[in-house]
Amino acid sequence: MLVKDWMSKKVITVNVNDSMQHAINLLMEHDISMMPVLEDGKLVGVVTDRDLKRASPSDAVMLDIQRILYLLSKLEVGAIMSRYPTTLSADQTMEEAAEILLYNKISGAPVLDASGEIKGIITKSDIFKAMMSLSGLSHRGVQFGFVLEDRPGSIKEITDVIRSYDARLVSILSSYELAPQGYRNVYIRAFNVDREKLISLKDELKQKAKMLYMVDHRDNVREIYY
Repeated sequence: MLVKDWMSKKVITVNVNDSMQHAINLLMEHDISMMPVLEDGKLVGVVTDRDLKRASPSDAVMLDIQRILYLLSKLEVGAIMSRYPTTLSADQTMEEAAEILLYNKISGAPVLDASGEIKGIITKSDIFKAMMSLSGLSHRGVQFGFVLEDRPGSIKEITDVIRSYDARLVSILSSYELAPQGYRNVYIRAFNVDREKLISLKDELKQKAKMLYMVDHRDNVREIYY
């Protein structure tokens, strides 16, 4: 899953010399939390709702509304923006994007092409949407968690059982994180699961491998086994 497929391609930008009030208006009008800041068409920084809140008069009750509006109209975006912003490229994976945002403790980043032109924006919300799509959550099926031996065919043994109940597989995710040596954690989501046969399906799966949990998203049934 690449950044280019999940980024927001409609990019709202602000100029370095624009007023803080103009930036606030844009954020509110478009319901966004960050904007790239341009100077002569080139990216020079980003401004976020956090930057704008931090720069706002801290003791507004002591100021009359005219004074507040005057201060907001005089303060330029360039004075409060974050310079040298973290950027991404469109051909990076969503996992790489998530790692970069997490490492830099930021909520989003502009996506640039090779010439430095802004092609989009990636935010935490876009990453969440990609994760939901990858996991198949929208199908509201049943997810099973297992600890499987790290050997060829171990996943197929489980999926063959699920398919034998005429269920359709939506996603299969696996990870070595938090798994014992020689094993891996595997998470399988399926839909079109006959709920009348679910107990029988669980029993058969438990005979094949250690089951961590079963979550039925349609009926909000959760069984945790560890």
